[in-house]
Amino acid sequence: MALILADIACVYAAGTSLESAALHGVSLTLSRGDLVLVLGPTGAGKTTLLRAAAGLLSVSQGSVEVDGLPASGRGSTRGAVGLVFQRPESQFFSLSVEDDCAFGPRNLGRAPGEALQDAREALAAVGLDPSTFGPREPWSLSGGEARRAALAGVLAMRPRYLLLDEPTAGLDAAGRQSVCAAVEEARTRAGVLVVTHDAESFLGSADRVLVLRGGRPAFDGDVSALLHALPTLAAADDVDPPEVPRTLMLARERGLLPPGPLTLDVESAADLLAGALPGGERR
Repeated sequence: MALILADIACVYAAGTSLESAALHGVSLTLSRGDLVLVLGPTGAGKTTLLRAAAGLLSVSQGSVEVDGLPASGRGSTRGAVGLVFQRPESQFFSLSVEDDCAFGPRNLGRAPGEALQDAREALAAVGLDPSTFGPREPWSLSGGEARRAALAGVLAMRPRYLLLDEPTAGLDAAGRQSVCAAVEEARTRAGVLVVTHDAESFLGSADRVLVLRGGRPAFDGDVSALLHALPTLAAADDVDPPEVPRTLMLARERGLLPPGPLTLDVESAADLLAGALPGGERR
């Protein structure tokens, strides 16, 4: 059972003078328990991919299936896929954060009391105290609080596949930590697909990475393979390298380190860099 995008293409304004192809030949499989990252520069087609995966956008080629059923249209699996938009204000419509988060579960047929409990648990999962933030108006939240509340509203629905568009954008360190913890908790019961420019927050626990360039796959593989390909991808401006491998790449460009595999681990990188220091010891 999985969310499967098979060789999809998406075209905007097809058949008009404004026709624009956003995705070409993209395939992706998301199983429960997976964390898959989608990276790439602005305009690469990342958000289009999320909308197609959620069944909000029809594909012009290929197919999108959720546990063997079409992602949209008749026979689709209602509530199986949850999408958190990049702009949280586009999700809010209730007068309180608590009511907004409980709407999804109620709409899926859960009893009011159960839906309210789901909402409160989801708020706590993203680091927002339900007793403090639940009664507040969504529009009174700060940008970071609003982003986490929007995530809670989708988590409360308990989707089998959770799709996130730039979930850590605009968050401080504590907010990023809360979102990453919520993602790790969600993947115990769901597959999680994250579109992000903040690869550093998620690469350490990702199962697979897809890098898009101009709507086409530029890379598709696990994290070890991504680290091997990172210098090439970074040179093409496809990926902004996380701090640790970026430091190693700079050291190699300056002739301080020999060629070799990159790492995300701070201790391993420190050992490599220590060997380049006079005396070969860490300071």
